[in-house]
Amino acid sequence: MTLTDTHTHLYLSDFEKDINEVIIRANAAGVTKFYLPAIDSTETKALLSLENAFPGKCFAMAGLHPCSIKDDFKKELDTVHKQLVERSFAAIGETGLDFFWDKTYTEQQYQALEQQIKWAVEFDLPIVLHTRNATQETIDVIRKNKVDNLRGIFHCFSGTKEEAKEIIELGFFLGIGGVVTYKNAGLAEVINNVSLEHIVLETDSPYLTPVPFRGKRNESSYLKIIAEKIAAVKNIPVEDVAEVTTKNAENIFKKSKT
Repeated sequence: MTLTDTHTHLYLSDFEKDINEVIIRANAAGVTKFYLPAIDSTETKALLSLENAFPGKCFAMAGLHPCSIKDDFKKELDTVHKQLVERSFAAIGETGLDFFWDKTYTEQQYQALEQQIKWAVEFDLPIVLHTRNATQETIDVIRKNKVDNLRGIFHCFSGTKEEAKEIIELGFFLGIGGVVTYKNAGLAEVINNVSLEHIVLETDSPYLTPVPFRGKRNESSYLKIIAEKIAAVKNIPVEDVAEVTTKNAENIFKKSKT
């Protein structure tokens, strides 16, 4: 059984003391590829170093996280663009909208998202979207900017059936992580009505740890727990979940331009 973690921050300091063991445990659980979303320029060195340490396993993205949008966001975006010009990346991300803690930079978040959408189209890369307390708003931005090669993942999807339908109709995938194991989240019921053809798996390590390890550091080996939960919800073999979601990830992250 082969699994792909489409969203994991294994380069953060949470893993600096035991990253080799974390990768070994993940490999033992069937996880063979790890996609690393960017946050901002303060984490770029660590992100690229991890990719270099595990070539063919870890794949870096380039982007600016909405929670890193401050007064200097245009300078940060310039850094992202410079990276995109200089080398190849697996995706643009993570970008998006986050209105959970603070709405001070709401307009700037929209500007940064739209700029990164333009780069996803220009460089023909998938875009990975963060949508905390802003799922519908992000859907609306994607719809407004939709062109044929704009594609990607609504990371950490935890929305409604209606929102899932809108996302799928836009040609995007739902990134499903540990939230699906949370009893009162309601995500399992939504996922039960979504075809595996529209789902990819993620951990968002070190965050959003699945049950029964909730409250502890998340890691990519726990992706198997998420796959098992989806299999149980849909009453299908976990191998089917692994096969389809891994194929989906391969299709999303492959470059369509030569």
